[in-house]
Amino acid sequence: MNQPALIEAFDAVLSDLDGVVYAGPHAIPGAVEALAKLEPAGVALAYITNNASRSPAEVAAHLRDLGAPAADDQVVSSAQAGAKLVADRFPAGTRVLITGSAALGREAELLGLEPVFSAEDKPDVVLQGFSPSLGWKELAEASYAIQAGAFWVATNTDLSIPQARGIAPGNGTLVAAVQAATGKTPIVAGKPEAVLFHAAAERIQARRPLVVGDRLDTDILGGNNAGMQTAVVLTGVDTPMSILSARSAERPDYLLADLSGLHQPYPEVSRTDQGYVCGKATASVVDGQLDITGEEGDLDSWRAACAAWWEAAPHAGAPTTPSVLWHKPATADVV
Repeated sequence: MNQPALIEAFDAVLSDLDGVVYAGPHAIPGAVEALAKLEPAGVALAYITNNASRSPAEVAAHLRDLGAPAADDQVVSSAQAGAKLVADRFPAGTRVLITGSAALGREAELLGLEPVFSAEDKPDVVLQGFSPSLGWKELAEASYAIQAGAFWVATNTDLSIPQARGIAPGNGTLVAAVQAATGKTPIVAGKPEAVLFHAAAERIQARRPLVVGDRLDTDILGGNNAGMQTAVVLTGVDTPMSILSARSAERPDYLLADLSGLHQPYPEVSRTDQGYVCGKATASVVDGQLDITGEEGDLDSWRAACAAWWEAAPHAGAPTTPSVLWHKPATADVV
């Protein structure tokens, strides 16, 4: 009897973009094909991105250029969330210092706020989001305004962002620079806050969404905060070892190589007297050491390992890396 594909348990996918669908300007292999299969399967799709450097329409256009299905309203961004957070707290016409892209300023303008670009304009709010063109001057203006009493909102605090050439600094590094200068801490509007996930699910009328991302600290934590099922892919920031070591709040329900895993049966991870079994791999914790029998390159080994280690450390408030001992699986004798 054929097992159902993982995605058949859900009515929608809420997908991250950087490190999941694309890295820089290029699509991740297999991602576009996996996304294109969702609508024929009756599965709705929304994209949730912490990258506030482009408007949702620009992001959707980029996705369509790559061949992925994307209407403008399928993209839910932290720039929208940040502007809405400010508009919910301040009246129309409030001056907002935009430390970020023109797209971030447009989102503020759409909600009746007045974008400004200097602390000398006496803004009531600083709204900070990622832009690759941000430099010292813009960060200094934000620092001056915050020191003068401006309310500070960050669209996100991702420390890194996947690019075609590797992992580059993200908005969190720029926020940290302003934080170091001012001694202040911003309110964060995007992931891992639950509101962004609920807004995306509501937009596509999803009741059983699956959150897919490459980062534990934003995608998976945010999906978990929203009470949704979560799947981490290995095409971006986090690795099997960092996932194994994750603190409890950032542990995913599913571990996938890439988006194509949505359309494959998810292997059962079962508990036995000897530990956990997944496929041909087994894992157990003995005296605080994690023993894994399987191939290190086999994802089932990591699935079994996560189940065993997470059972042994169920309330980890910080990343906890076990001592790991790998055992080669037994091979059948050739007759």
